[in-house]
Amino acid sequence: MSQERRKRKAQREQQPKSSRLRKLLVAVLIVAAFAAAYYLGHKRAHRYDVFAQCLAAKQVKMYGAYWCSHCAEQKEMFGTSFGNVPYIECGIRGQRGETQQCKDAGVTRFPTWKFPDGDVQERVFPLQELSEKTGCALP
Repeated sequence: MSQERRKRKAQREQQPKSSRLRKLLVAVLIVAAFAAAYYLGHKRAHRYDVFAQCLAAKQVKMYGAYWCSHCAEQKEMFGTSFGNVPYIECGIRGQRGETQQCKDAGVTRFPTWKFPDGDVQERVFPLQELSEKTGCALP
């Protein structure tokens, strides 16, 4: 075999090794990026748990509907901590009607916040303002 042929053969044999190494490195970097995003997102997601639990302890309630974009905006502010907020779903799946519970409570707009002192607010409530009104500390 000529010198030239040996060089080409050696180059072909080395290419897959460097290609595999490159692919492995890219895969490791992708996994690391997802792990970092999950860790940071997970840590932040529970940021308002204590705040939301305080709202529950003070009997503050939010009435909303699954189809309401403003309700979705309010829920988003809490992240996964919204699961700790006392929330009453007023929407009936498959229709635009309201549940009897919400009709009885006099809820006509969403989101509606009801406070133990009788105050009713029909709007998206900034968390800082909700904190000031209820005395529940934000993290």
